[in-house]
Amino acid sequence: MDAENIMRIEPLKAPLDGAATVPGDKSISHRAVLFSAMAEGTSRLTGVLDSADVRSSIDVVTALGAKVNLEVGVDGSLSGGITGWGAEGPKQPDHPLDCGNSGTTARLLMGVVAPWPIKVEITGDESLKKRPMRRVIAPLMKMGVHFEPEAQENLPITEIGNPNLKAITYDAPMASAQLKTAVLLAGLGAEGETRVNEPALSRNHTELMLPEFGVDATSAYRSAMVQGPATLKASEIDVPGDPSSAAFLICAALLKRGSSIQVENVSLNAGRIGFVRTLERMGASIEVRHMGQEGREAYGIIEATYTPRLTGCEIPKQHIASVIDEIPVLALVAAHAHGRTVFRQGSELTKKESNRLDAIIEGLGLLGVDAWCENDDLFIDGQPNLVVPQGLTFDSRKDHRLAMTWSLVGLCGNTPVNIVDFDSVKVSFPQLLESFERLAEVGGTKRVESCFILDSMPLNRQNTLVAQCVHR
Repeated sequence: MDAENIMRIEPLKAPLDGAATVPGDKSISHRAVLFSAMAEGTSRLTGVLDSADVRSSIDVVTALGAKVNLEVGVDGSLSGGITGWGAEGPKQPDHPLDCGNSGTTARLLMGVVAPWPIKVEITGDESLKKRPMRRVIAPLMKMGVHFEPEAQENLPITEIGNPNLKAITYDAPMASAQLKTAVLLAGLGAEGETRVNEPALSRNHTELMLPEFGVDATSAYRSAMVQGPATLKASEIDVPGDPSSAAFLICAALLKRGSSIQVENVSLNAGRIGFVRTLERMGASIEVRHMGQEGREAYGIIEATYTPRLTGCEIPKQHIASVIDEIPVLALVAAHAHGRTVFRQGSELTKKESNRLDAIIEGLGLLGVDAWCENDDLFIDGQPNLVVPQGLTFDSRKDHRLAMTWSLVGLCGNTPVNIVDFDSVKVSFPQLLESFERLAEVGGTKRVESCFILDSMPLNRQNTLVAQCVHR
């Protein structure tokens, strides 16, 4: 094992306190970049997540002819303009389009390319090449898109667009915002109504954003529609903070004694804050405050306070899609809770950047927590007084959600832990550790101040109060 790929995570020296922001929402950032590239004119974007995944989307639209002028701001986000190809369509790229580790880029790209007479090879890194693509390829083929090889399940694959696509109504076999978006984007080049029906709710960022670009798109319960043909018009998009990133700060505050934080300017899209509802059911001290709308996306504040007693709960299959990206960190919280937590029908976890289902079971096993899978249901028996064993090394499997989850073991626990390939956090939350350090600095300052006040008190009283200060 390469020592250079191992990060040592030390316990925080103070509770988390104060306010924080998180990087721009990854799902919204991808769509803002891709839709701007498709649009007529120059779109203005702010708050775009600067991460490896979003950079993959920027790279592919640049290769297809969009003019991207995004710069890194003082807050680390990307802002600027993207001039799209509009009615002229994307140009024929002169090389394969490498999507890196970004499944969102690869799957949405298939819908972007679908209505145009170009031939594109889509590929990615070794991890992405293992992830399922047939779920997107199948409905696009029904619309008239050609793929080589025709029966291919994984990348690399060559897509041949078709300017004469057929509008369809597609009953998706699973709830997948990426599948839904790819079909809807292809439908923009077809005559008539293209509709996707889903067995459960998935993220609706696409349906909310397309009207901002002048597209006739509607969303109903488990159903979304676009009317084609349509050309997108330039827009202005301000990307709110990513709730999936916020979840790690929130869960850390719940687990770290004495903590109380608020995460500001975070997306409160109903399909994205399922983790909040799950934590509420576990008895967490957590609150959501709506602050406004950016376009059609709600944003606001999520507050969380250390909660000494958490209780296990059941997350039914119809709610899994709304928490799918947060299940690793929710599983860690469940490991500290009283009783059993069950995530129903979590098979989609096996098709992420890694097999997260196996990784969760393996990681919790290192902590001495019983976790197992039965018929795609994940079971976790919590240990309320969990003490982290010394000398643990967690394998992130180069998966950003796992790297962030296992980092909380070290940050909120009693002993350092090691994480292999921690750098994978750059996919969605490059400043994760810095955010924790800032919140702990505030918490540490407040502890010092409260102890300083005790200096003027009588000695016999001071000794008692100092002990309370140190141990609270």
